[in-house]
Amino acid sequence: MLVEAGVGWYTGSLALLADAGHMLSDSGALAFALIAQRFASRARDARATFGYRRAEVLAAFSNGIVLALISIWIGVEAVQRWFEPRVLVPDGLIETASAGLLINLVVALVLHRSGGQSVNVRAALAHVIADLLGSLGAVIASVCVVFWQEYRADTALSLLITLLVAHSGWRILKETSLVLLESAPRELDTSALAQTIRETEGVASFHDLHAWRISDGFDAVTVHVVLAPRHHGVEVSQRVCQRVEAIHGIRHVTVQPEAPPPDVLVQLGRSRSAT
Repeated sequence: MLVEAGVGWYTGSLALLADAGHMLSDSGALAFALIAQRFASRARDARATFGYRRAEVLAAFSNGIVLALISIWIGVEAVQRWFEPRVLVPDGLIETASAGLLINLVVALVLHRSGGQSVNVRAALAHVIADLLGSLGAVIASVCVVFWQEYRADTALSLLITLLVAHSGWRILKETSLVLLESAPRELDTSALAQTIRETEGVASFHDLHAWRISDGFDAVTVHVVLAPRHHGVEVSQRVCQRVEAIHGIRHVTVQPEAPPPDVLVQLGRSRSAT
């Protein structure tokens, strides 16, 4: 990062400066990821009854905001450079951009090994992948500047980096915002979940069904079920929990059983009297 910043400042290369700025955000992203990972592993307590696993989501959300701000800065600078091109100093451009590309490639491979297990690590990986593509763009821009004196290539590829960074930031913000807003997990079919509960033996009806994600791998469901006549609340609650886990893979299920409405009980009593 420091080398790219220094060479970018000396040569006037926006692509190198943008890549250095993105590397700075990567360093922050990796620091956020590490701190959040450690924080999330803490045991739950009386104040944090769900534990601290959502710290990972908050860290990823912060990373998404940083990516968005970086994309705005690069975009504004690139537009200005396009209308007012600058003559760049070619010394060290290709070597510096190639070194940045190699380093980002190594870091991306390391993070890819565990990137599918945590939204937090995926956010850090998104930073590095976008920076990897940015470094590739910096290499291409350097080649164009050194061999053909195409100074606008540096600006054009900087704008391409902006689009990559903005796309990564948008995806991260969208995914983490859904978690923070306690929306239902994207892969969960809530209509199918409702049907599963409705078809459970002993359930006459249900209401106040809620499904949300605490963090990656930790989904939760709560529901109030109205018991059918001659069914016990404990047994019905167990059946609902077992079916939701078996069909939808959600283990943290809270069921509040409720007695049938009074009119149902009255009708049931009359039918028994008549019998």
